Amino acid sequence: MHIEVRGAGAPLVLLHGWAMHGGVFAPLAERLAGRFELHLVDLPGHGRSRDSAVALEPDAVVEAVAAQVPVAPWLGWSLGGMFALRAAAMRPAQVPALVMMCSAPRFVRESSIAGAALAATPVPIAAVAAPTAADSTAAAVTAATTGDDARYGMSPEIFAGFARGLREDYHGTLERFIALEAFGSDDARGELRALRNEVFARGEPPAEALAQGLDLLQSVDQRPLLPALEVPSLWIAGRRDRVVDPRAMRAAAAHARDAGFVQIEHGGHAPFLTHADEVADAVAGFLLKTHAGTHADMPAGTA
Repeated sequence: MHIEVRGAGAPLVLLHGWAMHGGVFAPLAERLAGRFELHLVDLPGHGRSRDSAVALEPDAVVEAVAAQVPVAPWLGWSLGGMFALRAAAMRPAQVPALVMMCSAPRFVRESSIAGAALAATPVPIAAVAAPTAADSTAAAVTAATTGDDARYGMSPEIFAGFARGLREDYHGTLERFIALEAFGSDDARGELRALRNEVFARGEPPAEALAQGLDLLQSVDQRPLLPALEVPSLWIAGRRDRVVDPRAMRAAAAHARDAGFVQIEHGGHAPFLTHADEVADAVAGFLLKTHAGTHADMPAGTA
């Protein structure tokens, strides 16, 4: 798996969203590289990991990334947040802090998933099981947050449309998803332009990998991980995000221990592109406050 390393300072791992690659973080990386050693991951099937043998599945990705990076906080944007949350919950000794950016523990509205709208969609490639040690608490949290997901998750009908469109019109579907990511931002044209420039900058992601990513976004529910999360976390949302509702992120943060929530008032789904200074300040401030972004508190070596 390809992981670019740049910058100097305490290590920080960054994981990108669906159909993108580590290069999409360029504006944020420019602002953080003077304070952190950045490990910019290309997820399997994406960017320079296009031909990676690692399965695009939560445990497999976490294991592969963890084997290549030092002990460090993980920052995940959108789909990347799924892997970051999984890593922080299952490997707290290696992931001492978590930043979730425009990413929720469940992406699609739960209330309709079992209904007819998604009845014809493919069987999910992967699903995430909750840690057994927290089963009873996790069940309570899942029940308590079901209403939030029903109101704030992405419409399953829209999501199913992307899955169908990927099979019928690969490029057109990517264009529509990118447009949705940019929609709402106070600089939607700039964000759209940046995302368009990045999506194929490291080659076209295989349609199979994109379908696997959609399956994960549709099927994975990581809300049961929240009550047992041992590490501090920061949840950064864009108020104008039309992919991940900021209210879903606020609700998730409320169910995690030692969690903070920051809303980028004029940001969309990729606020690190249009509001990079604000996002960089939030990330750096959080890591320094939790001492997870200082060399003194980072154990040496890799796992």
